[in-house]
Amino acid sequence: MASSINTGSYTSSTGENGSGSYRFALISLTSLFFMWGFITCLNDILIPHLKAVFSLNYTQAMLIQFCFFGAYFLVSIPAGNLVKKLGYQKGIVTGLVIASIGCALFYPAATLATYNLFLGALFVLASGITILQVAANPYVNALGSSETASSRLNLTQAFNALGTTVAPFFGAMLILSVASSVSSDLAHASAEAEVVKLPYLLLSGALAILALIFAKLDLPVIREHDESVQGEVQTHLGKTSALQSKHLVLGAVGIFVYVGAEVSIGSFLVSFLGESHIAGMPEAEAAHYIAYYWGGAMVGRFIGSVVMQKVPAGSVLAFNAFMAALLVVVAMTTSGSIAMWAILGVGLFNSIMFPTIFSLALRDLGPHTSQGSGILCLAIVGGAILPLFQGMLADNLGVQLAFILPVICYGFILFYGSKGSKM
Repeated sequence: MASSINTGSYTSSTGENGSGSYRFALISLTSLFFMWGFITCLNDILIPHLKAVFSLNYTQAMLIQFCFFGAYFLVSIPAGNLVKKLGYQKGIVTGLVIASIGCALFYPAATLATYNLFLGALFVLASGITILQVAANPYVNALGSSETASSRLNLTQAFNALGTTVAPFFGAMLILSVASSVSSDLAHASAEAEVVKLPYLLLSGALAILALIFAKLDLPVIREHDESVQGEVQTHLGKTSALQSKHLVLGAVGIFVYVGAEVSIGSFLVSFLGESHIAGMPEAEAAHYIAYYWGGAMVGRFIGSVVMQKVPAGSVLAFNAFMAALLVVVAMTTSGSIAMWAILGVGLFNSIMFPTIFSLALRDLGPHTSQGSGILCLAIVGGAILPLFQGMLADNLGVQLAFILPVICYGFILFYGSKGSKM
């Protein structure tokens, strides 16, 4: 019989439990983290592509991130309720199916060459990714002791960063390079729009296959939704809502500004590297350099998963936030290769931020973990709002000065790591 712990206890469908079940579940979940990292990073390729196809300004192009991450705001709370009702495994399958449908919708959007349809397809795709995030992040958090939750989530998020590292090469090869070859076509807008058909159909098929696999897997069942367990933990904690925990509320703000900063930087990398006083790179070449930004995040998460077994997670978070802010300031105030490598280096220090803020914010929430996860995933809407503001700043101040926005974001994360997470 499974025992109750603060992060939730579990049983497998076979009635067995133990570290072997934990390991199998964590290994299985890495594929999900890889896929949504891959898909999310493709937006950084999609933005310059659709900006050129539909002759958009920076603000209009940032509607891509607004629709994608806006889904987190609208879907996260319903997703939290859905996962609480269905359980983590069925929630994951539901998210994969919806994300697959969203990728498939790119086909009619490309056929009709309509920007609004692309935005609609992105919203459906992001809705599925939101459900995946709401289910998978707290699931990883619960598969082991609370003391090593940050380390565990950083390890699985490293595979998310692997997806973001691979995606720019995939996007540059199948989207930007192909688009440049058809740009001389008389019906170039329609021809360039159709370039996205094959990549997103491949992704749709991969997500559908993953949904079938996860529907058949025998994964541990977390018992935090059991009514008797909820009653016991509620009495112990004296709380009836996740919002009563200050560290969760401040963590939600931390997620908001972190995702906003990360997405803002990633969204403008191709444009930033294309500036004549920075690197003057064409889009297809600049897209390859995005891999350094996301590759740094992957390396940093593997390092972070080891470091945070010895060093308090909050201290590591505060240090990384300071270094990220410093590098962005260098990128804003210099030019040439110094500015280029400074902005790309931010990825290394971004690495541990999302999983660390997430795990610190969910600490000791017990039966309110699903609700807390939904709130934190709702805060990912920062990826919709802040890039839009940075787009406005770029249109009015220039691409380089617009990076002042991420600096402010990292300032709050430094506060959360040093003080806010302990409240």
